[in-house]
Amino acid sequence: MPSFTPELLTDLRAAVDRAMRGEFYAKRFAGLDAQKIITQQAFEALPFTDKNDLRDAYPLGLSAVDEREIVRIHSSSGTTGTPVIIPYTKQDVDDWATMFARCYKTAGITPLDRIHITPGYGLWTAGIGFQLGAEKLGAMAIPLGPGNTEKQLQMMMDLGSTVLCATSSYALLLAEEIAKRGIKDKIKLRKGVIGSERWGEKMRSRIAEELGVELYDIYGLTEIYGPGIGINCQHSSAMHMWTDFFFYEIIDPKTGKPVPDGEVGELVITTLRKEGAPLIRYRTHDLTRAVSGDCPCGSHFPRIDAILGRSDDMIKVKGVILFPGKVDSLLSGIADVSSEYQIIIDHLNGRDMLTLFFETPVENAVFREALQQTVQTEFKAKIGFLPVVKAVGMGELPRSEKKSTRIFDNRY
Repeated sequence: MPSFTPELLTDLRAAVDRAMRGEFYAKRFAGLDAQKIITQQAFEALPFTDKNDLRDAYPLGLSAVDEREIVRIHSSSGTTGTPVIIPYTKQDVDDWATMFARCYKTAGITPLDRIHITPGYGLWTAGIGFQLGAEKLGAMAIPLGPGNTEKQLQMMMDLGSTVLCATSSYALLLAEEIAKRGIKDKIKLRKGVIGSERWGEKMRSRIAEELGVELYDIYGLTEIYGPGIGINCQHSSAMHMWTDFFFYEIIDPKTGKPVPDGEVGELVITTLRKEGAPLIRYRTHDLTRAVSGDCPCGSHFPRIDAILGRSDDMIKVKGVILFPGKVDSLLSGIADVSSEYQIIIDHLNGRDMLTLFFETPVENAVFREALQQTVQTEFKAKIGFLPVVKAVGMGELPRSEKKSTRIFDNRY
């Protein structure tokens, strides 16, 4: 975690003061004198901000500037309740583009590249963020957005796309289609910038091998600009975080206290420059750990590990806490098990039952049965209870042009 230097404390005081110009934080921090935040303890005494707080501020209660300064809004999907509306000033948009272009440069992408953009446009921050960064870098943006795989592949060939921007789910779908059509020799991709959902090492390896690209994991969330606030470099899967634009903490999700460096905790972000919707101690619910030491790439920006899961993705089955990341990790260590899986949880006859489907290239019925037994045994040993395990053929589980849903809990 970045240290609380006098310079950082000055920036944090300014951030709190800026946030209190808006209705939301004026009420939340009523009576607070930002200039009295002169120690780490004083800052950590400020309350956290959570997504439900932002929903309560709908539609524009988060705004900390005059309405005439707002040039754009973005929003969360709102699939789980009232959407969160995030207003942006021109400076916010420029800062976001600067961070995103820095991500591209960190991934070794240059103005000579042709950047093929498949994430969605509109209220969602993804597609337009990838485009902003490409334009700031000076590279050619090819803004197709999601879907229409036939057109995606045709444009990829005709325009000579060299960088693919996508969710991991859609990158895998495209890789499978390219292999199926036998057109890999017509594809010029050399890099993939993947974001929006957590993905395991087995999926990463499949996409990289089938597309023949170097893959980079880009990080971001709608509430904090969007994608582009951090990315890994070619030396490590750990992501450099652009701490000249924001400050982050890693806390114990239960106690709210900082965790020691190297220990898994929840990422909390405070924006340092954001004007439209500054956020103070925002709980992302993303689980990660600080990565210490100097990076061989020479960047001085601190690093966090790839996102391991979400603190609010925790599922309890048969008294055992289960995170999707645990399943990814388990399956990645078993030969002949593909990256794609699906979990269905039911409550039958008074008991929880978890069924794990996984894809495999193994077709022989006897070998497939043995593979199911291996997965079942490993699941029991590493996660703590016995699931029902079913192997299916490659491509039998659903694919997605956006984010994949891997766990279906039918108990509620």
